[in-house]
Amino acid sequence: MKKLTLKKNERIRKRKSYLQIYQRGKRSYSRHFTVVVAENDLGVLRLGVAVTKKIGNAVKRNRTKRLIREFFRLNKDRFKASSQDIVIIAKGNTSLMKYADVCRELGVLLTKKPQNIPQE
Repeated sequence: MKKLTLKKNERIRKRKSYLQIYQRGKRSYSRHFTVVVAENDLGVLRLGVAVTKKIGNAVKRNRTKRLIREFFRLNKDRFKASSQDIVIIAKGNTSLMKYADVCRELGVLLTKKPQNIPQE
């Protein structure tokens, strides 16, 4: 049986890394999420989660992050490229979403082709 853990090296942890991904990544949008995908040289699929205070208090933000990480943990083998950085940005009222809704929306969002939006 394959271990479905989210290891430390599979997470984006530094602010500098987030800024680099935002700068050179390609974006996809949905009602509740924005996904930024960029290639990396590490050979590892990594996840970063960004949830602003607009979502709500700390309890709501942490629940949103847990749902996103759980989706990624269970579905990371579905991603084709193993050397990508993926940042998922929550927007709107994601704190009221059920896990099935998060899975449905992120599943569609991560399978469609990202758009390259030039930065100003």
